[in-house]
Amino acid sequence: MPKGYIALILAILTETIGTSAMQASQQFTRLVPSVLVVVAYALSFYFLAVVLKYIPVGVAYAIWSGVGIVFIALIGQFFFDQRLDLPAVLGIAMILAGLLVIHLFSGNASH
Repeated sequence: MPKGYIALILAILTETIGTSAMQASQQFTRLVPSVLVVVAYALSFYFLAVVLKYIPVGVAYAIWSGVGIVFIALIGQFFFDQRLDLPAVLGIAMILAGLLVIHLFSGNASH
C-alpha cells in the first residue's frame, strides 16, 4: 500500500465516526456523542494533514470527502433509518465513479 493511504483510511474512518456521532448527539444535547464528535474530527484532520505529505491536497480531499459521503449515506440508511431516493443514489454512484477515475487514471493518486 502506497505511503499515505493508511493515514487516509484512518482520516476517513475517524471523519465517519465523527459525523455519525454528530447525528447521535441530537444537536449536541448528549454529552458522550458530542465529545466523540470533537475527538474524531480532530483525529481526522490530523490524519488528513499526514496524508498531504504524500498525496496532493485536491486528490486527498476528493477521496476523503467522497468515501466519507458514501460511508455516511450507508450508515444513515442502516443505523439512522434515513432512506435515499433514486436521485441521491445516482449522485452517490457518480461520486464513486469519480473516485474510480481518480484512482485508476490520475498520476497524482500515487498508486
